[in-house]
Amino acid sequence: MFRILIIHTALLVAFTPGQLPAQELEEPSFTAEDIEFFESKIRPLLSKHCYECHSGKSDPIQGALRLDTRTALTKGGDSGTAFNADDPKTSLIISAVKYQSFEMPPKYKLSGTDIALLEDWVTRGAPWPMETGDSDNPTGEDINWDSLKTKHWAWAPITRPSLPDDAFPEWTMSPIDLFVGRELKANALSPSAMATRRTLIRRVALDLTGLLPSPEQVQEFLSDERPDAYEHLLDRLLASPHYGETWGRHWLDVARFSEGIGGFNDNQHLPHAWHYRDWVIDAWNRDLAYDKFVELQIAGDTTGDYNNAIATGFFALGPSYRSDGGDADSKASAQIETLDDRVDTFSRAFMALTVSCARCHDHKFDPIPTMDYYSIAGIFQNSPPHVTPIAPAEQVKVRNDAKARVDNLNKQIGALDKKIKDAKDNATDEDKQALETLKSERDQAQANMPPDYPNAHVLREGGNGNMHVALRGDLRKRGDIAPRRFLRLVAGAEPAEFTDGSGRKELAKAVTDRNNPLTSRVIVNRIWMHHFGRALVTSPSNFGTLGQKPSHPELLDWLASELMDNGWSIKTLHKAIMMSSTYRQQSRFREVEFAIDGDNKYLWRMSPRRMTIESWRDALLQATGELEWRLHGSSHRDIANSRQRTIYAASSRSGEAFPSDTFLRLFDFPVMRATIAQRPSSTVPQQFLFLMNSGFMIQRANHFVDYLHRHSTENSQRIEQAYRLLYARQPTQEEINLGVNFLEASAGSDDVKINRWVQYAQVLLSSNELMFVR
Repeated sequence: MFRILIIHTALLVAFTPGQLPAQELEEPSFTAEDIEFFESKIRPLLSKHCYECHSGKSDPIQGALRLDTRTALTKGGDSGTAFNADDPKTSLIISAVKYQSFEMPPKYKLSGTDIALLEDWVTRGAPWPMETGDSDNPTGEDINWDSLKTKHWAWAPITRPSLPDDAFPEWTMSPIDLFVGRELKANALSPSAMATRRTLIRRVALDLTGLLPSPEQVQEFLSDERPDAYEHLLDRLLASPHYGETWGRHWLDVARFSEGIGGFNDNQHLPHAWHYRDWVIDAWNRDLAYDKFVELQIAGDTTGDYNNAIATGFFALGPSYRSDGGDADSKASAQIETLDDRVDTFSRAFMALTVSCARCHDHKFDPIPTMDYYSIAGIFQNSPPHVTPIAPAEQVKVRNDAKARVDNLNKQIGALDKKIKDAKDNATDEDKQALETLKSERDQAQANMPPDYPNAHVLREGGNGNMHVALRGDLRKRGDIAPRRFLRLVAGAEPAEFTDGSGRKELAKAVTDRNNPLTSRVIVNRIWMHHFGRALVTSPSNFGTLGQKPSHPELLDWLASELMDNGWSIKTLHKAIMMSSTYRQQSRFREVEFAIDGDNKYLWRMSPRRMTIESWRDALLQATGELEWRLHGSSHRDIANSRQRTIYAASSRSGEAFPSDTFLRLFDFPVMRATIAQRPSSTVPQQFLFLMNSGFMIQRANHFVDYLHRHSTENSQRIEQAYRLLYARQPTQEEINLGVNFLEASAGSDDVKINRWVQYAQVLLSSNELMFVR
């Protein structure tokens, strides 16, 4: 058995597509994500630090080198090409900013953060959008805002579509199936049969709670003969407190949640970050209406409720860059980078818009002028991060008063103690007695001091001024004033200016207005993605013209309408999706359908999905009887040595500050530098080496063996229990025989006897059947 795993592992590692010969391409092709990275991170950097001397508007162009087009970049100047496509990291532009060849910019060296961004950019192949000339229109005056609704599907108003004709009457169980069935039939496809009850309970339990169903829960569902047994199962799982842990974690990716420590000029630790994480868990558990969920994260501090203020950790936990030199230029750079994070996270998370691409010039692809960027940035400029108590005002006052009394007594003790020491032999008995009395009072005050109150990282109101447009993204070069207001792409040509404090309350209402065509579409698309492994719009954080079109546009609008018409209830949306035949299909491979739709774009089956690292680790601890079920609490720096669920792992923005970072990133946990649209799913040798050799897996195997041996005495019974715990099924007789034969065979004559049960357990715990949801 163990040998089988090793062979299987080797095949998986080796079976990767061969490298194709490099082809010379006149026009490199870049992904939408690459272009977005350039527009939001690189163009502002080049514009600020390079274009004064190296653009078409420079007079003269220094060194005959322009850096304002990709053609000019690769052509180079007097010293040759600035970008080496064969070995990007040796590019002249990189050695120059590192002061290894030239010293550029000549007046100051770029920050480590900026250099790292440039290195990332050239490593990607120096992505650049197609060059269409200078089309800047920073005020948006020439845009026909009223006509936009017909220009692109995402700008169009949401209207509840009529239900299609039923393409597969015997299969259809919900309106969702009508939309899916129509596309299946149109593409010569047919749906798959319904999955078995064993498959379904495992699927829905992992989808909703991130946990395996227990053997008892499986048997209860199998024995439930009620026609609505499946619906009752969904209701029970949606009511589980562990639902919020799983779906809250999905949202934390969008919120780029971390405990800070991003490195370079963003190295601040955020020790109270976990309160936001716990707030998110609770919000999902109580099915907080999604519009309120959004509004509180934008402006919860303005409600006067300290619990609501915690929600603004969505922004407050983002990077707050610090000046690396203290000069005016460095301070301005740090400020604009911090604001850019807020604008970027806000627009992509809630509305799937890449507003950050309009920081230095109008958006190259979407109708977002530079003026609109600074209209939003101005709101966050008036909303600084802040650490605040999250406790009733009276509790805070009592604690602060008690602490002030202790501090005052300590001050008196220090002064009197110094007086006595200075007096030496002349110190009076009266002073000595007074000192002892003060110490006694201090000790008593400390003993009676109430417990400290918790704190959270939040936003606070910090003004109501408007920003100037920062020319080329440089705050020191002031353009026109940008009134604080909503994006004209959504609100039309003349949005009302925001006048209530920072403007965040008005911004929150604008985002969740039913007439905003983006907010509801974006969240139902994210929910769908986590249920099926593929979103209806496969660019979940970019609904712009560079993003992807929806595979089922009318279904997307039906889901968005359902969400809003049901009070923005996410749990109601879950149930609507999971009650459909589309969701309940088998995942079995079908050759004919695969030949037509290999990506399963049209949903002819349920695509098998690998568990997230959180669900997989939690499943291991659950099966071995080690999992600690407690909700909430401060984060664990080393989650591999904790028993609490993986959502409680500490993670840093650099992805390397905590031991937990290393463990999580091995299995595709993202580095939280920016909002995460969707996690990648990689298969790399290090993962298999971890499964076979890590102390973590060996410990789990030992615990699993102990657990199985406590519950039965026969090897065949232990094998059956192991399969029920891990896979929610009975083993076949062949699997039982294979396991028993392996366990009872001679261990050989090696000096070190290998515990065959531990080996066998490790194989079961490392299997694809455990790791995949089918």
